[in-house]
Amino acid sequence: MFGILLGLALLMFLAYRGWSIIWVAPIAAGVVALTGGLDLLDAYTDTYMQGFVDFAKTWFPVFMLGAIFGKLMEDTGMAKSVAIALTKVIGTQRAILGVLVSAAVLTYGGVSLFVVVFAVYPLALALFREANITRRLIPATVALGAFTFTMTALPGTPQIQNLIPTTYYGTTAMAAPVMGISAAIVMAVGGYLYLRWREQKLTAAGETYTEPKDKKVVEEEEDGKIPNVLLSFLPLVIVVGTLNVFGLDIVIALIIGILTIMLLNITKFKNFTKAINGGASGSVIAIINTSAAVGFGAVVRAVPGFERMTELVLSVPGNPLISQAAAINVLAGATGSASGGMGIALEALGEQYYEISMATGIPPEAFHRVASIASGGLDALPHNGAVLTLLAITGLSHKESYKDIFVVGVVIPVISVFVAILVSIVGLL
Repeated sequence: MFGILLGLALLMFLAYRGWSIIWVAPIAAGVVALTGGLDLLDAYTDTYMQGFVDFAKTWFPVFMLGAIFGKLMEDTGMAKSVAIALTKVIGTQRAILGVLVSAAVLTYGGVSLFVVVFAVYPLALALFREANITRRLIPATVALGAFTFTMTALPGTPQIQNLIPTTYYGTTAMAAPVMGISAAIVMAVGGYLYLRWREQKLTAAGETYTEPKDKKVVEEEEDGKIPNVLLSFLPLVIVVGTLNVFGLDIVIALIIGILTIMLLNITKFKNFTKAINGGASGSVIAIINTSAAVGFGAVVRAVPGFERMTELVLSVPGNPLISQAAAINVLAGATGSASGGMGIALEALGEQYYEISMATGIPPEAFHRVASIASGGLDALPHNGAVLTLLAITGLSHKESYKDIFVVGVVIPVISVFVAILVSIVGLL
């Protein structure tokens, strides 16, 4: 069991240092294998790679199609059209709310987090400039809309963090809607009130809007009119609707969404190949990162110390939903990845939690929702890939903006997990 903890510590340390989990995870798995008495080569070529391949086999189509869908929404201007329309409705006087809602709608519609950042950032600049709000709050505002409640809590979201638990608990994307909505309200309202408080505090201190040093980032592309807003909303509605209303598989839902985008933008067909290639290429790194983390979980599960670790995790006092939330949060923080941390935890403990569900009468839907929400807590530590990308795009540093990202992306989401568990305890799902 010491070897498992040592492997986890090594994984967390190297990931925090910015080293790629693609090769860090096998090294950490090797430490677990050696200290657990496994043959090192067999542990890598058999156990580790089996876990890696099984996850990739199950989820690569979703990663790839989701990335293509998002890239087509970006390149056709549809994502930008949706964001502009929402910010116009909300108004420049509520700049933070406008950016938050725009990011949330795009994420809930199936657009990847990274695409949302690119689509919303130019609009955030314009709104914050008009409202004279300091730019240091832009990363936290985008993170609140894209990295929190629409990614993990809202029932029906097509984001991968809400889909992974379905394979372990036999649930659907709509699992435990009351729990999810309760947690989403905590994240959305709590985060928004915090950001408004920060806005007022910083403005009172004389900190207002300043132009970014890199002017190229702010320049908007002028390649004709953006698509009609109603048509731009259509692919988002179709993906969510086909997944949740008609109960179709997420792969089919994304394919229909992609075809809808292409049909509605048929005059831009020359750009489709580039967008599809870009989305497909980007998805490869994402699936490999998560599969690498899951492979580590497979090795952990194979060593004798795993039984002892399982006993300790499952013996956490109180509701078993609490121990699951704690395990996933810690592992998401260790890997800097919501899907990676959840993948490790559920690969190792999913079967046990399902058995607990059957034995205790706690519905599998409750375990699904808690797993999903918990994955979006400690994942947003400083070494998280989405956080690093967000800061890079906005041209701001950890020192300038991470404090606010930490509050809306880590502290409040962790609190929301306990709210969801309380809702479950009182018998609401």
